[in-house]
Amino acid sequence: MDGGHFGCHFYCPHLSFIYRKTMPRRVNPFNLPYSDEDTYKPYILPKKCKRILVLPDVHVPYHNVKALTAAIEFGLSRKADTILINGDFLDCYSISSFEKDPRRRGFSDELKMGRAILSKLRELFPDAHFIYQLGNHEDRYERFMKSKAPELLGIDEFEINNLLWADRYCMDVVRDKRYIEAGKLTIMHGHEISGASSSSPARALYNKTKTASLCGHHHQSGEHTERNVRGKVVTCWTMGCLSELTPAYRPINKYNHGFAFITMKRGGNFEVENKRVIDGEVV
Repeated sequence: MDGGHFGCHFYCPHLSFIYRKTMPRRVNPFNLPYSDEDTYKPYILPKKCKRILVLPDVHVPYHNVKALTAAIEFGLSRKADTILINGDFLDCYSISSFEKDPRRRGFSDELKMGRAILSKLRELFPDAHFIYQLGNHEDRYERFMKSKAPELLGIDEFEINNLLWADRYCMDVVRDKRYIEAGKLTIMHGHEISGASSSSPARALYNKTKTASLCGHHHQSGEHTERNVRGKVVTCWTMGCLSELTPAYRPINKYNHGFAFITMKRGGNFEVENKRVIDGEVV
């Protein structure tokens, strides 16, 4: 075989790897139509956030004053530097797609009450970092706008973050079912994972995420731990709620009052205190 043929057929995996690494790759070599694909990125918890009070499922105006007060007092006692509203802060009852009782409070009054609670939280925690993670109840507003008032979509005054006065309260709003990345802990409302409901929501959360995670949505305090084949221990938590325990749509249930407090540590490590509230007392 002459040298020319040998050169054509010679293959060196090492040199091929270097060639592939050094040659630029064209983004769209076949000139395919550009996509409307959205980039799904989490909200990254700022490094300054070390002591996080998590307030799940307040459901204003159907909040439980004693449970919410107990959670706030706990946050004050622990000098929380971050307030994380974990979705379903507003109930959005009157604009939901479900059958509604016209004698109940309208969305305007509900919004005013929600703003009043946010204002009080900002007064009590003046230097804290505020995060509002939207839940499935806030999604009711988005669905209402899309079906009832599509012409108003995209107008700043009707955006949910402006209705909540997010700028006034210096509050980050986490939208579009984004989860929060808090070091090695994943935080979500819970509705982002379809089909996760079960007799053990914490176990269902583990089965869906396979990573240390915390969520609300289920209104049940729970914990599930598994050790994988490599010896890594993973724990998932679900929180109770800070709303009424016997809503008209489901008066018999497994709900309990609760919230969480997260302490961030070095290297992205963390400690979760998954608290229950019974008769206004934190246990």
